Amino acid sequence: MTPRPGSQADATARMAKARQFADAAALFYDDTTGSADLPDAYVTTAVHSGIAAADVVCIRRLGAYQASGAHQEAVALLKRADADASKHLSRLLSLKSKAGYSANPASRADVDAARRAHLALLEAAESA
Repeated sequence: MTPRPGSQADATARMAKARQFADAAALFYDDTTGSADLPDAYVTTAVHSGIAAADVVCIRRLGAYQASGAHQEAVALLKRADADASKHLSRLLSLKSKAGYSANPASRADVDAARRAHLALLEAAESA
């Protein structure tokens, strides 16, 4: 699917969503133990934070973002804007189904991976 053109207003709105999801994820994370009380909720909100942050990077650097649910296309578009950030998005998206749709809960390793990836994407968005 063709990327959707994005304006500075879109980037600002997507950044607000990225931060909102990051704030929500933080509610499920315990800094003292380095774990999440509700791992599936943590990973799912971290994924949404990362997706929104990736959109910001794409809008600011390419003037467009992938607004469809075609995740691999979003990763490919982000790779054009920031190859390192695309690796983080790919990792987050690999966790999405397990956390959101599987009968198996997200593991501590999944939580750790989601935390690293979504925070890296937030940082990339803030510096884009």
